[in-house]
Amino acid sequence: MTSEVIQKATAAQKAAAAMNRLTTAQKNNALETMADALLAHSDDIIAANAEDLSRGKEQGTSPSLLDRLALNHERIAGIAEGLRQIVQLQDPVGATIQSFTRPNGLKVEQIAVPIGVIGIIYEARPNVTVDAAGLCLKTGNCVVLRGGSAALSSNAKIVEVLRNSLKTTDMPPDAIQLIEDSDRASVNEMLRLNGLLDVIIPRGGAALIQNVVQNATVPVIETGAGICHVFVDESANPAMASSIAYNAKMQRPSVCNSMETLLVHVAFARNGGLEELLAPMVKADAELRISGVTSGELANARKATDEDFATEYNDYILNVKIVSGLDEALEHIAAFGTKHSECIVTENADNAERFLQEVDAAAVYHNASTRFTDGFEFGYGAEIGISTQKLHARGPMGLPSLTSTKYRIYGNGQIRG
Repeated sequence: MTSEVIQKATAAQKAAAAMNRLTTAQKNNALETMADALLAHSDDIIAANAEDLSRGKEQGTSPSLLDRLALNHERIAGIAEGLRQIVQLQDPVGATIQSFTRPNGLKVEQIAVPIGVIGIIYEARPNVTVDAAGLCLKTGNCVVLRGGSAALSSNAKIVEVLRNSLKTTDMPPDAIQLIEDSDRASVNEMLRLNGLLDVIIPRGGAALIQNVVQNATVPVIETGAGICHVFVDESANPAMASSIAYNAKMQRPSVCNSMETLLVHVAFARNGGLEELLAPMVKADAELRISGVTSGELANARKATDEDFATEYNDYILNVKIVSGLDEALEHIAAFGTKHSECIVTENADNAERFLQEVDAAAVYHNASTRFTDGFEFGYGAEIGISTQKLHARGPMGLPSLTSTKYRIYGNGQIRG
C-alpha cells in the first residue's frame, strides 16, 4: 500500500507542469482567492484550532506556546493579509538573469524558473502553513507541507480551505499538499523522496534541522540556527555599543537573529565600560554568563563555559566574553558561530573592514543590530527562512531564492565541430 507521503508528493509532482504554465496574473488571482477563503472560513479554522489548544493543554504545553498556537479572527485576518502582501511582490519567475550571443551565432539566455516541488518540514505556528504555501505558489512551485503535531487540526483545516478555494482558479489544488501523519516516520520518508521532492527546507529548532541535514538524501536548504555575536571593539562608541547590544539581545530574544554572545575588547571593558554596557540588560533581568572577568560585581555572575557558548538560548540569557582584541573575537566566532549573523561595533575602519571580510556568516554588520537579518527588513517582503548554508541561497530567502535557473539557447542550424 502506497504511503500518504508518496501519494501526496506524487500528486504535487504531477501538478508541477501546470504550475509552470501559469502567468503572474493567474498566480496572484489564486493567492487573492486563498486570502478571501481564509476570511470566509475563519470560524471553521478557529474551531479546528480549538482542538489543538485543548490537546495542548491536556499535554501540559506551556502558556506561551499555546499563545503562539492560538488563532482568532484578528490573527487569521493578519494571515490573509500576508497572502495579499505576497501578491504585491515582484514575481521572479521568467526574469532574464543574463543574455549573450556566442561567436558562432548561438543566442544564450539564462532565466529564473520554479524549483519544482518543495518539501517544508516545520514545527511553528499555523501561520507558517499559509506563508510557506503562498511563497511557493507565487514562484510557481508545488509544496508538500509537514507541520508539527501541535497544530495538526489547524493545519489540516487551513489546507482544506486553501485547496478548495483553488478549484475556482487556474492553479491546480494539488499544488498544495499537507502530510497529516504525525509519526516521525513520515518526516524520515520525506527526507528520502528523491525524484519526487526537489528540495527540502526545514524550519524549527536545532534538533529538527540537524535531523533533516544529517539524514536527507533530497537536497536541503539549511535554515535557522543562530548563535549570533556582537563584538564591541576598543574604539566603539559607548552609547552606540550599549544600544546595539541591548537591541540585539533584548528586543526579541526568541528569534534566530538575536545575539547569544557579547564579545567585549578588554580595553573597552576597563574602568566601568563593561558594567555600563551590561547595566540595561541587567536591569531588564537578563541572566549573564561571563568569561574573562575576575573582579567587581560581575565576578559574581555565573561563569560561562564552552557549552554555553555553543548554545542557542532564544531566551533572556546572555554569554559575555572579554577578549584581547579582534583576533580573539574572530577566533571565537569561527569556533562557535553558526554562520548566521555577526556584528562589530567599532570606529576603526580597518577593523570593521577586516571583520566584514573575514567572518564567515550569511550577514555581517558594522555598527548595526543583528536583528535586521530578515526578509522584510531587507525589502524582500515575506521570507521562507534564513539560510545559513552557502549553496543556492544564503541569508533571508525571499521569492528569488525559491527559483532555479534554466538556459534557453536559440540557433539557426549550428553544430559542434
